[in-house]
Amino acid sequence: MNIVFDIGNVLVRWNLNAAFADHFDSPELIDAYLDEVGFHDWNRLQDGGRSWAEASADLRARHGERAHPATDYPSRHAETIAEPIEGTWALVDRLAARGHVLYAITNWSDETWPDAQRLHPRLTQVFRDVVVSGQEKLLKPDAAIFRVLCARNGLDPADCLFIDDSPANAAGARAFGMEAVVFTTPEGLETDLSERGLL
Repeated sequence: MNIVFDIGNVLVRWNLNAAFADHFDSPELIDAYLDEVGFHDWNRLQDGGRSWAEASADLRARHGERAHPATDYPSRHAETIAEPIEGTWALVDRLAARGHVLYAITNWSDETWPDAQRLHPRLTQVFRDVVVSGQEKLLKPDAAIFRVLCARNGLDPADCLFIDDSPANAAGARAFGMEAVVFTTPEGLETDLSERGLL
């Protein structure tokens, strides 16, 4: 079985508040600001391949000086991804020891992906291939990004299990023909994998 991992909040915790803690005094104020500027939709465009320079210009045009905490995000990005999710990495090791071939598909900006590789070098070591959305200009849950992985590696979707914390992304993988599980905790994933006889 080919095991295909998501990365953010599955293998690497994404602590977005770390990038904004110097700008706001509480998590509630951070959340209010992110909603005000539409951060998550804006950031998703970078995951889909838009440059940070273009993104920053867009946000400044719409929000003026209020854009600054968000346009500062790329320089603070590494702080948001410092923590590995150790329990999931332990499962990666067990899956590899059982002979399963490991892959990853991530919605991630091409420009900030080097932060992940630098902070978590195992991302470049344990996976036969990593499909990065910002490089492909494609996003989960669209079928096209799953097609890239399979075409590039000669995989049959029916022989793949996809693991992602997003129910929508898991549904996209299923629609493409993969098995999929929604990640909540390493312990829950261990149960899912064991029930499938993969550990």
